[in-house]
Amino acid sequence: MARRVEQKAAARERIAAQLAAQQQAERRRRLLLAVGAVVLVVVIVGGLVTIRLVGGGKKTATGPTGAADTGLITALSSIPDSTFATVGTADVKAAPSAINGAPALTAGGKPKVLYIGAEFCPYCAAERWPVTVALSRFGTFSNLGTTHSASEDVFPNTPTLSFHGATYTSQYLAFTGVETTTNEMVGNGYKPLDSPTAEDQKTFDTYNKPPYVESDGSIPFIDLGGKYVGSGATYSPDLLAGKTQTEVADALKDPSSPIAKAVDGSANVYTAAICKLTNNQPAKVCSTDAVTAAAAKLGAAKG
Repeated sequence: MARRVEQKAAARERIAAQLAAQQQAERRRRLLLAVGAVVLVVVIVGGLVTIRLVGGGKKTATGPTGAADTGLITALSSIPDSTFATVGTADVKAAPSAINGAPALTAGGKPKVLYIGAEFCPYCAAERWPVTVALSRFGTFSNLGTTHSASEDVFPNTPTLSFHGATYTSQYLAFTGVETTTNEMVGNGYKPLDSPTAEDQKTFDTYNKPPYVESDGSIPFIDLGGKYVGSGATYSPDLLAGKTQTEVADALKDPSSPIAKAVDGSANVYTAAICKLTNNQPAKVCSTDAVTAAAAKLGAAKG
């Protein structure tokens, strides 16, 4: 009898061990299925992100990176006066402000416009367009580049120009364009490009902060002859999404285009500020109704 009891107890233990083993195996199987599902989701999401970053899904047309062709440069310097007059400044969201007590910013005996930005920056990408259009009313650019803002930033791949390596010729004023980095990631930052001179860095450090501008150290930073400064973009970079540089330039001739209203309108404001530096020369630019009216958009003196 005792032997049968021991045998039954041993049998129960074997059955319990088998059930435990089966339950453990089932738990492992479920865990593996769960892990596999998570991995699959990660792979799918990773694939979608990869597609997004390399340009899959909605196509983003930013145009080539390199030298701007002569057609593009000509388009930026030949916008009709009637277009500038029609767009006015109604769509300009911000404008440079006058500054008090600053020394004149000059180069070669001429008033100087200083731009400091970076190729990765979408706000810089937006603002190069009106800066270039305004300056093209007073002189000529050579060796302008074309590029786009970083794909990892907000408003990714905003089509734009680049002042890196560009030269500017004018009888009225001088221009310095500094692009501190490219749009290429290197480690946790972007690949270095241009370095401002000590004098230009001092201008940046002194006037790119309140009360002269709203925030400290923002880019793009623009100083117009030591008389006006601005930072950030005067319109949203989103207006340029999905466009090529040629498409942006073509839109600037159409006064009904939202791009023309923003870019040409901002160019009117920059032109009005530059005319203050050049004693309203050339008259054919500075005496137009559009430029005269745009002067009212410039911010009140600060500092």
